[in-house]
Amino acid sequence: QVQVVQSGGGLVQSGGSLRLSCVASGSGFRINAMEWYRQAPGNQRELVAKLTSGGMITYADSVKGRFTISGDNAKKTVYLQMNSLKPEDTAVYYCAADWMTGVPEVGRAWGQGTEVTVSS
Repeated sequence: QVQVVQSGGGLVQSGGSLRLSCVASGSGFRINAMEWYRQAPGNQRELVAKLTSGGMITYADSVKGRFTISGDNAKKTVYLQMNSLKPEDTAVYYCAADWMTGVPEVGRAWGQGTEVTVSS
């Protein structure tokens, strides 16, 4: 079973920075990709950034130039550095790990979510 635990987040003023961390644990699996999603009240969950095992990175247009995703595939960790935060970045942020076993079996495991609040 793959478990994902995330940390970071909190309250910050507009223009400030925050860093989110995420680690996947378990045995017998490898990571195909790790992503950060967010969900604001009344909105659908949206992809913020994605990092594949091959090093490909994708960002939502709304965060390009402000957020940076990084990680260590061997350690099954991913980070999201968020700079120049805006009130519209306020949301619950979720980490997701796309995993695969040798069977093969694939799946996605979600972190518990962490609140990010940006005050104006």
